[in-house]
Amino acid sequence: MHVHQTDLAGVLLLQPKPHYDARGWFSRTFDAATARHVGIDPAAFVQDSQSRSLRGVVRGLHGRMGSGEAKLVRCSHGAIFDVVVDIRIGSPTFGRWATFTLDDDQMQTLYIPRGFLHGFQALTESSDTCYRIDAEHDPAEDIAVRWDDPGLGIPWPLPPTQVSERDLRAGAWADLRRLLG
Repeated sequence: MHVHQTDLAGVLLLQPKPHYDARGWFSRTFDAATARHVGIDPAAFVQDSQSRSLRGVVRGLHGRMGSGEAKLVRCSHGAIFDVVVDIRIGSPTFGRWATFTLDDDQMQTLYIPRGFLHGFQALTESSDTCYRIDAEHDPAEDIAVRWDDPGLGIPWPLPPTQVSERDLRAGAWADLRRLLG
């Protein structure tokens, strides 16, 4: 497994090395030794979740206050346009965002450390997104910023087909910045 640094401090892209043969392929999607080597505690992850989204669905931008949560995110079926926004006060990349295409061909996993907003849009007719999270969910710590907030200016690739009520009611980036200090 190869690990690539991204433009956002601490965000890593893990690229597996699939093995192909006449039957198809096999790939390791997580490797504890590789994780430890790059400073990720593999034993810290306490929840695995999966979502299925239809083409154009937008989920996010979600985050957590308090101690936050780190995530390993991959698309096991289809393709997604994945977005992370640095909300760590004092970070040299505070307020910056980065986008990634995660799909079932490249099989990459995105490591998102604590202190980021996260969201994505399904690019294929059906996309399955898998999350491995290092903290139990506490709804009292949930925060969200509207996916289309002009203060962030994220260029989503497709017109949204569906957005949850929660995400439509999400706050503005400027409000979260004030809340964070």
